Amino acid sequence: MSVNNIQKSNDYDLIKRGLDASELRGRITSQNMSNINTKDYKRYSVSFEETLKSKSDLDLKLTNEKHMNENGQAYGEIKIEKDTSSSMREDGNNVDLDLEKANQAANTLMYNALITQANSRLSNTRYVITGGGR
Repeated sequence: MSVNNIQKSNDYDLIKRGLDASELRGRITSQNMSNINTKDYKRYSVSFEETLKSKSDLDLKLTNEKHMNENGQAYGEIKIEKDTSSSMREDGNNVDLDLEKANQAANTLMYNALITQANSRLSNTRYVITGGGR
């Protein structure tokens, strides 16, 4: 497999992981909003982009998907985290509806951008395979 094919494969994998994270983030956000009146409920969040941000060109090459970065997370790992740091109300619930709605809107934008990117890549591949014709 050529270096170009490996890069394209990694790009597709990264888009797929991003879509998986976005889908999970949507479900978790909905769960948080539906539990806004549940006593002692603590909100959850999904982290994905954080594991990608720490990657730089100067990092050692990862040759196995189980390799870890300096934070103990694999690059591109999707992780659900429970926020136990605060409470919004006296009943112990820490869900902020305004924050959840903002997260939902941002997640929708991210999902749409990833779908557009995936469609563009597939369209380019189709163009190359068909020799420019349809």
